[in-house]
Amino acid sequence: MKWRGRRGSTNVEDRRGMGGKGLAVGGGVGGLIIVLIITLLGGNPGDILSGINGGTEENVPYEETEKEKEDAQFVSVVLADTEDVWTEVFQEEGMTYKEPKLVLYTGSVQSACGTAGSSVGPFYCPGDQKLYIDLSFYQELQSKYEAPGDFAMAYVIAHEVGHHVQTLLGESQKLQEMRSKLSKEAFNRYQVRFELQADYYAGVWANHAQDMNVLEEGDLEEALTAASAVGDDTLQKKHQGYVVPESFTHGTSEQRKRWFHKGFKNGTIEGGDTFKAKEL
Repeated sequence: MKWRGRRGSTNVEDRRGMGGKGLAVGGGVGGLIIVLIITLLGGNPGDILSGINGGTEENVPYEETEKEKEDAQFVSVVLADTEDVWTEVFQEEGMTYKEPKLVLYTGSVQSACGTAGSSVGPFYCPGDQKLYIDLSFYQELQSKYEAPGDFAMAYVIAHEVGHHVQTLLGESQKLQEMRSKLSKEAFNRYQVRFELQADYYAGVWANHAQDMNVLEEGDLEEALTAASAVGDDTLQKKHQGYVVPESFTHGTSEQRKRWFHKGFKNGTIEGGDTFKAKEL
């Protein structure tokens, strides 16, 4: 991805070295989104409380490495691109896009959804409309999930921004409402559609990034590799050796790739209604 020397977002909040403090995970859709992202990354739901159970850091000045500085600049540029794209897309639909904040942190972080450890991975909290990223995940994406390349990380950011788009469009609120109305297995199926829609919106952003002439050869493949790497079936096979389809909350690798690519082809909000799709 061509990102060096380009505009970065002013909506980046740097909390690295501060650590998370104080509160347990709140109820409602905010806490739910964080719990969902644990499954995406193959983590342990108990890790979300690591900031409470001795996982916090002291407030000491944070000294970033040159690699961390570069990674921070990269995510800032990607965020800026999502701002430009979604502002335009919303305007075309007669709506106004509200830009989210992106919080950089290390170790653990406090959000409106509660305190989360870095093992949760990147997540979005609808309660404060912020994205949270520990930049160490960039390396983890390459090594643990075997999804190298800067556009793989760009896909992850675009997916979280996709959740913000869902919040602005009212889908996050609907998710919370379904939680009390459906059985566990039925709600899991609803969650899958929710996550696949965020993948679709990530593809919409990638479509516009292509129009902006910032994509390089192989970028699309990097994003598709990342989408495949975090499919429920792939993660379950890797961590437990078998799959349990009724426990899926994000979709299979094939579904995640398909909906990202569909968004990439369409480039519009229309076509992303995964909730009404007969086939995922």
